[in-house]
Amino acid sequence: MEEQKNKVIFTTEDNEQVEFYILEQTKLNGITYLLVTDSDKEEEEGTAYILKDLSKEEDESALYDIVDDENELESIAKIFEELLDDIDIET
Repeated sequence: MEEQKNKVIFTTEDNEQVEFYILEQTKLNGITYLLVTDSDKEEEEGTAYILKDLSKEEDESALYDIVDDENELESIAKIFEELLDDIDIET
Protein backbone atom coordinates (compact mmCIF):
# COMPACT_ATOMS: atom_id res chain seq x y z
CA MET A 1 0.00 0.00 0.00
CA GLU A 2 1.43 3.36 -1.02
CA GLU A 3 1.81 5.95 1.72
CA GLN A 4 -0.32 9.07 1.23
CA LYS A 5 1.76 12.24 1.41
CA ASN A 6 0.26 15.40 2.81
CA LYS A 7 -0.09 18.01 0.12
CA VAL A 8 0.26 21.68 0.99
CA ILE A 9 -0.26 24.70 -1.20
CA PHE A 10 1.93 27.73 -0.68
CA THR A 11 1.33 31.19 -2.05
CA THR A 12 4.46 33.00 -3.21
CA GLU A 13 5.15 36.72 -2.89
CA ASP A 14 3.95 37.02 -6.49
CA ASN A 15 0.61 35.47 -5.46
CA GLU A 16 1.43 32.27 -7.39
CA GLN A 17 0.27 28.98 -5.85
CA VAL A 18 2.80 26.15 -5.60
CA GLU A 19 2.06 22.57 -4.48
CA PHE A 20 4.46 20.61 -2.30
CA TYR A 21 4.26 17.24 -0.61
CA ILE A 22 5.45 16.95 2.98
CA LEU A 23 8.00 14.19 3.51
CA GLU A 24 8.78 14.95 7.17
CA GLN A 25 8.44 17.61 9.84
CA THR A 26 10.65 18.34 12.84
CA LYS A 27 11.07 21.01 15.48
CA LEU A 28 14.42 22.35 16.65
CA ASN A 29 14.87 25.12 19.23
CA GLY A 30 11.16 25.89 19.02
CA ILE A 31 11.23 26.33 15.22
CA THR A 32 9.24 24.03 12.94
CA TYR A 33 10.94 22.76 9.79
CA LEU A 34 9.33 20.92 6.88
CA LEU A 35 11.04 18.71 4.34
CA VAL A 36 8.94 18.99 1.17
CA THR A 37 9.19 17.83 -2.41
CA ASP A 38 7.56 18.84 -5.66
CA SER A 39 6.91 15.19 -6.63
CA ASP A 40 4.19 12.94 -5.23
CA LYS A 41 5.63 9.78 -6.82
CA GLU A 42 7.98 7.57 -4.75
CA GLU A 43 9.87 6.30 -7.80
CA GLU A 44 10.20 9.76 -9.35
CA GLU A 45 13.10 11.89 -8.19
CA GLY A 46 11.86 15.33 -7.24
CA THR A 47 13.45 18.44 -5.87
CA ALA A 48 13.38 18.66 -2.08
CA TYR A 49 13.29 21.85 -0.04
CA ILE A 50 13.65 22.52 3.66
CA LEU A 51 11.24 25.18 4.83
CA LYS A 52 11.33 27.10 8.09
CA ASP A 53 8.23 28.39 9.89
CA LEU A 54 8.70 32.14 10.43
CA SER A 55 5.31 32.70 12.11
CA LYS A 56 5.53 34.65 15.35
CA GLU A 57 2.15 33.71 16.84
CA GLU A 58 0.62 30.24 16.92
CA ASP A 59 -2.83 31.48 15.93
CA GLU A 60 -1.69 33.32 12.78
CA SER A 61 -1.34 31.73 9.36
CA ALA A 62 1.89 29.84 8.90
CA LEU A 63 4.63 31.73 7.10
CA TYR A 64 7.32 29.49 5.62
CA ASP A 65 10.53 30.39 3.83
CA ILE A 66 13.21 28.21 2.24
CA VAL A 67 16.21 27.69 4.51
CA ASP A 68 19.17 29.27 2.74
CA ASP A 69 21.73 29.65 5.55
CA GLU A 70 24.34 26.96 4.79
CA ASN A 71 25.05 25.98 8.40
CA GLU A 72 21.38 25.81 9.33
CA LEU A 73 20.59 23.87 6.14
CA GLU A 74 23.29 21.27 6.79
CA SER A 75 22.18 20.80 10.42
CA ILE A 76 18.52 20.35 9.57
CA ALA A 77 19.32 18.12 6.57
CA LYS A 78 21.23 15.74 8.87
CA ILE A 79 18.23 15.53 11.19
CA PHE A 80 15.90 14.72 8.29
CA GLU A 81 18.34 12.09 6.98
CA GLU A 82 18.29 10.41 10.41
CA LEU A 83 14.49 10.52 10.55
CA LEU A 84 14.14 9.08 7.04
CA ASP A 85 16.50 6.12 6.62
CA ASP A 86 16.07 5.81 2.85
CA ILE A 87 16.81 9.43 1.93
CA ASP A 88 20.03 11.27 1.11
CA ILE A 89 19.83 15.06 1.04
CA GLU A 90 22.36 16.98 -1.03
CA THR A 91 22.80 20.57 0.18
